[in-house]
Order: sequence, then C-alpha cells, then structure tokens
Amino acid sequence: MARIEQELHGVIDSILADYRKSRTIDRMDLFSRPDKKTVINILEKLIRIIFPGYFKDETYRIYSIENNLTMVMEDVAYLLNKQIVVALKYNKQDEGSETSCEEKAEEIVLAFLREIPTIRAYIELDVHATFEGDPAAANEAEVIYSYPGLYAITVHRLAHALYKLNVPIIPRIMSEYAHSETGVDIHPGATIGKYFFIDHATGVVIGETTVIGEHVKIYQGVTLGALSTRGGQSLRGKRRHPTIEDHVTIYSGASILGGETVIGEGSTIGGNVFITRSVAPGTQISVKNQELRIDQKGKHVKQIDMEEDDSWFYTI
Repeated sequence: MARIEQELHGVIDSILADYRKSRTIDRMDLFSRPDKKTVINILEKLIRIIFPGYFKDETYRIYSIENNLTMVMEDVAYLLNKQIVVALKYNKQDEGSETSCEEKAEEIVLAFLREIPTIRAYIELDVHATFEGDPAAANEAEVIYSYPGLYAITVHRLAHALYKLNVPIIPRIMSEYAHSETGVDIHPGATIGKYFFIDHATGVVIGETTVIGEHVKIYQGVTLGALSTRGGQSLRGKRRHPTIEDHVTIYSGASILGGETVIGEGSTIGGNVFITRSVAPGTQISVKNQELRIDQKGKHVKQIDMEEDDSWFYTI
C-alpha cells in the first residue's frame, strides 16, 4: 500500500489532465443534461399509475387511490417537466430563451399525461394477449407481476408517447432501462399496435422504424432489424426496419430485416429463419431439411434429416 499511496496523486493528476482535452467523454456539465436515476424514478412512478393496485408505494399505511394518484401525478409532472427542460436545452432543439424551453416542456408534460388513459387501454389488451397466448400463465395478475415481455411493452408504450412528442434522450433512457431489466431491446420510435405479446422475452430486438400491427406474437431471440447500418448517421430518418402486419406469429431466433420488407397479414414465421424480402399474407415460412449430427465420445454416430425422421425425439 505504501507504493500506491506515494504514486496515487501522480496518477490522479494525469487523469485530471486527460479530462482537459474537451472530448465528448470529458464534459462535466452534470446539471445541464437529464439525470438517468431521476428518469428511472419517473418511470417507476408511471408504472404505478398504469397498474395502481399492483405497484403501490408501500410507505403509505392507508391506501386511497385518489390521494395516492394525486401525489404520484404531481411528482411525475414536476420531475418530468424538469428533465424535459434540461433535455431540450441539452439537445439544442429549442434555440429560444430558457422561458421558451420551460413553456414547451409544460406543453409536452400535459400532452403526455393526457395520453395515459389511452396508453392504459393498449396495455390492458397486451395483458389479455399475454395471458391468452401462454398456457403457462395462471392468471392475469401473474402476467402483470412477473412477465418481462409485458414489462418491456409497458415501458415502450410510455417511452413511445414521449418519443412522438419529440422529447430527446429521455425515451431512450427508459427503453434501455427496460432492455437491461428484461433483455428486450425496443427502440422508442417503433410503432406497435394493439394486443401485442412477447413470449419468454429475452433477446428480442425491435428497431426504430419497425411497424407492428395488431394481434402480433413473437418469441425470444427475434430480431426486427436493418439490413445494413454501414451508412451510419446518413441513414438517420430513413426507413430501415420491417413492417409486420396483423395476426402474424414469429417464432424464436427469426431475423426479419430491411425497411422494404413486409410480413403479410396472418403469416407464420418459423424459428431461425432469415428474411430480407416481403412475404405475402397467409404465408408459412420454415427452415427446410435441418440435420442433427450426433457424436458419442468423439465418435460420429449418425446424421439425421429432422424433417424425414422424428425417431430421435424422446419425452421426459
């Protein structure tokens, strides 16, 4: 420890000198940009507003929905307004005065809060879709409490509402928090219709310009992505992700890519397929002639065409 103590100040001085290079990672204006912890706190309060009987604040011994909602809504309005003001200034979307940023933030907050009943109506249908689509679900309360897919969708619907109101940074913080919690990566710009179900959740990726219709069900590991991002920022604002029409089911591991790719209504996309062109309505897509290779202790035993021979299946 003696050597560390002797040399530590020199190391600190070198890091401080590195901070003075005026790069993006060197910026220290901590109070002029949105605060991630505050945004997550706002999100947690919004979840309580969406599901008032499931995620209430346990610090209150007597729970009155009117009093609790008033307090939570006041907290959300105050905190969200402050964060949006900071985000607008930081993102330079409002070149006017500080007053104009504050007025714009107030308009956004009120417009967002007025959307909550509509958002809740969509989430109610997502709860139904999840319960009805999963025979392992005991009841809808279990779905609300414990299903990561529903949580990811709920956060997305909140973040998407802010995204449509042109709020910078904050929607992405929300969506990436849900990503870290669930393994589901939905860009807040994605448009998702009613009655949406993500089964098992983990590994799902839904890109910014994706459009998903109603009654769509997807499984773990599905990617709705772009064909290529080599163009970088030159692709900003362009359609890069697919359209999934109503009543489509997409099984695990499937990748559907490209802004011109449309999966027609009522189609079923099998597991592990790779699609880069449109599919007509009512189509079923699957991988053909997969082979199963079996080795025992390094010795090749046999190779089986899985479509022609199902004798290798067994039950437990």
